[in-house]
Amino acid sequence: MAKKDETQVVKETTPGFDPKSFFKETKEELEKVVWPSRQQLISESFAVVLMVILSASLIYLVDNFFSWVAVQVFPV
Repeated sequence: MAKKDETQVVKETTPGFDPKSFFKETKEELEKVVWPSRQQLISESFAVVLMVILSASLIYLVDNFFSWVAVQVFPV
């Protein structure tokens, strides 16, 4: 009886890729996803784009400031 249980465990844990079970499990996981509404998607996308623009602008300004300081300290 113990040998039957061991063989079942071995069969379940044998390595290898099974495309059928992969797609089945992927479908099951995608059904658990809570998708955002259209309005939520648009507003959050706008927030991300706005933060990227603000961050890029800040980096640009700091870079220009340090470039100006470098020219003042080390004239060409």
